[in-house]
Amino acid sequence: MKISAQKEFYGTFAIPGDKSITHRAIMFNAAAKGVAVVTNALLGEDCLSTIRCMRALGAQISVSDNKIFIQGSPCFHDADCDCGNSGTTMRLLMGLVSGRNVRVTFTGDSSLSSRPMERVAAPLRSLGADVRTTDGKAPVRIVPASLVGKEVCTHVASAQVKSAILLAGLGAEGETRVIEPLKSRDHTERMLSAMGADIRVEGNAVSIRKGELHCVNVDVPADISSAAYFMALGALCGETLCKNVGINPTRTGILKVFDAMNVRYCLENEHSVCGEPVADIRVFRSEISPVHLTREIMPSLIDEIPVIAVLCAFSRGESLIEGAEELRVKESDRIASTAEMINSLGGECVSREDGFIIRGKGTLRGGSVPSYCDHRIAMSGAVALTASEFGGEINGAECVNISFPGFYTLLNGNGGTVC
Repeated sequence: MKISAQKEFYGTFAIPGDKSITHRAIMFNAAAKGVAVVTNALLGEDCLSTIRCMRALGAQISVSDNKIFIQGSPCFHDADCDCGNSGTTMRLLMGLVSGRNVRVTFTGDSSLSSRPMERVAAPLRSLGADVRTTDGKAPVRIVPASLVGKEVCTHVASAQVKSAILLAGLGAEGETRVIEPLKSRDHTERMLSAMGADIRVEGNAVSIRKGELHCVNVDVPADISSAAYFMALGALCGETLCKNVGINPTRTGILKVFDAMNVRYCLENEHSVCGEPVADIRVFRSEISPVHLTREIMPSLIDEIPVIAVLCAFSRGESLIEGAEELRVKESDRIASTAEMINSLGGECVSREDGFIIRGKGTLRGGSVPSYCDHRIAMSGAVALTASEFGGEINGAECVNISFPGFYTLLNGNGGTVC
């Protein structure tokens, strides 16, 4: 995929629905009593994997345009679930099916099969679940077992780990309590509460009791992780407006980074949808300053780190990103792949065990970069090439369909309108 350099970049963009919320809206409604409609759903490959898995477990799901129609099935079937490339699908479902008297095998593609699953399996076992990984990875097998709630302290601030434990807690006797070192994104807590779960949040701790869910309609806000690419282009090249973006406070770390980098932006049309705060985000061309990011902010922007690193490469001065070792276990090793991407385009990025040192030169030359079969590396590379001096090419660019079908159409000006 060839990407042309664009010294001026303007537009208003309708960003696809939030992937994290779409996953949960499908999964939780499919496991609940009743019927539901999910609108503005993201129908990328990862969320389609969740639909396939929930159908295999017994739910009736149909799709029309960007709407998903769900007939819930609280009683699951034994099933073989192919999660494709979706870690969210596998990790959350490991918790959801535990304690439900079913035998389920979870498989995935080669990328997903290389990612760690013991970080979810171990806390589930502490509740009594019978979870069998393959050398700590997929395939993962769940067999019938009785669950008893307890307090679980997680070692990482991970919404996937937390969510899996809470979903298992729905089928466990007594109370299940999850305590995180830092608060991770809270879409699971918000949606479970809306669906009737007995759930309580106290700082970094969340407690849940056994119970059933009841279907609710969900209108999915736009994904700030996907909007981040066009927000970055606004800061680098002109002015962009991303419409109806979810601004859940556990997801808006990138706005705090914008403040630290002196990126000019404003929130417009702030409102609430299904308990999730939403706004239009307008970003203006800015003189970008280097930044120092630490572990405390990582749970609120871990998916945006590659594109933030690109912004650092366009600053003038040295940026340090640390406490981001979670990037090592994503679709690619995003510490290594982000550093290699920036360096191949003429920047200077030194990888560390938990992050990067980026020495910003105010520009990137351009060139050819591999995607590493990682959608966020491909889209970050596209931003870098668009804002670069000469543009270039992304190899394996099609992997963006995992989270953002139509990304290149918007990038090439066929989907945005002038601000």
